[in-house]
Amino acid sequence: MEKFETDKAPNPVGLYPHARRVGDLLFLSGVGPRRPGTNEIPGNEVDQQGIVQKYDIEAQCRSVFDNVKVILEASGSSWDQLVDVTVFLTNMADDFSKYNQVYAEFFREVQPCRTTVEVGALPTPIAIELKCIATIN
Repeated sequence: MEKFETDKAPNPVGLYPHARRVGDLLFLSGVGPRRPGTNEIPGNEVDQQGIVQKYDIEAQCRSVFDNVKVILEASGSSWDQLVDVTVFLTNMADDFSKYNQVYAEFFREVQPCRTTVEVGALPTPIAIELKCIATIN
């Protein structure tokens, strides 16, 4: 099993690689929308205590999809080799429609299998996280 890490993607928030290859499959660890090299979360507006007051799910979707693409490419795979995507949202009622629109822009041609689930929280103050599986040659 080969592991992959890249400084072009956000740093993991724990002890794990960005991706791991097993045979012809590439498994990505959970990927969020944080900007690489920082802890900045696109679309988040925070108060003086750092508590999120408002967030922009569209900005977070675009950022997380970009982060997935970077990790895939750094690992020797590509966007068009995605076969399965699990999406975690923290607010299905408010965010699903907008997320689904942005998802359709990015995945129109590829169309991997997809599961979307609502979760109570994610490890950082983000509204979306992806878990992906791709093929790799």
